[in-house]
Amino acid sequence: MFKSWRVWLGLVVSVIFVLIAVRNLKLEEVWQNLLHAQYIWLIPSIATYFVAVGLRTWRWHYMLRPLKPIALTRLFPIVCIGYMGNNIYPARAGEVLRAYVLKRKEGISVSASLATVVVERLFDGVTMLLFVFVALPFVPMPDFLRQIVVIFSLLFFGALLLFFIIAARPERTQRIYGWLVTHLLPVRFQEMAHGVFDRFISGLHSLRSGQEVLMIFITSLGIWLAETVKYWFVLHAFPGANVPFIVLMLMNGVVNLATTIPSSPGYVGTFDLPGIEILVAYGVSRNVATAYTAVLHAALWLPITLLGAYYMWREHLSVPQITREVREEEEAAPAGAQ
Repeated sequence: MFKSWRVWLGLVVSVIFVLIAVRNLKLEEVWQNLLHAQYIWLIPSIATYFVAVGLRTWRWHYMLRPLKPIALTRLFPIVCIGYMGNNIYPARAGEVLRAYVLKRKEGISVSASLATVVVERLFDGVTMLLFVFVALPFVPMPDFLRQIVVIFSLLFFGALLLFFIIAARPERTQRIYGWLVTHLLPVRFQEMAHGVFDRFISGLHSLRSGQEVLMIFITSLGIWLAETVKYWFVLHAFPGANVPFIVLMLMNGVVNLATTIPSSPGYVGTFDLPGIEILVAYGVSRNVATAYTAVLHAALWLPITLLGAYYMWREHLSVPQITREVREEEEAAPAGAQ
């Protein structure tokens, strides 16, 4: 796994972001802020975070309905496993992990469920951009973060538009990729490629209805507002980091956009640096901002990782096994299979 260039790129990016984040810090002051934080506020913050996880589970349930109706109680452990995987494995392996477990337990193909996961990520990105645009008139933001927002605006809105077109015109899309597969791939791979593409398109079914798109967007808004409330609860643990809720909306939007940049598992650095810089731009001491962001990051990372690891242990799963079986499924499944 560590031979992958993406893994090494992620590690390099994380190191660069961390080095920038810790410049000009007085580590003894950061430590003092950590020692004197009021950690009792982590209890409501973690509870609020799991409200957001519940909303994520409901959103995925809603998006999977055209493929198969699945009870929320059966989906929740799979969602936790996926987020655990994103936190401890490189290259967002948790998304494939989640798709694999869904295939194993519910019989939905990896390609189709990955399509729903991609749509989730696009709506998450659009929601984050909405938070940023709402907060920008009221909150100063460093120029380099503004450039990140511009880049991701183009990427997310462009990708979402493309997926809407694919979902609205599946037959035309199938003709286009059918021609490409026939003319660009060796014959022995063509049937497998057709199957993967067909099942992926079936996972975009939720984008064909305006009502379903609205429900996905409203749920995404609820998810990220709940996560911002978590930020607000953790903020109470640090009296020196008193900022308005709208600043936390901006911070939430920017840091989660930044975590789409390749990084080490757990988004080390790409989460922390943008969050610190936004708080500093609003007048919070860099030492306090660093302590707050570190605790927030840990409070986001640890609970879902532990719960997901428990559910994965209960399923008797391993990453090599999952990688092997996903590859075997895509090679063996005929075109048009669910």
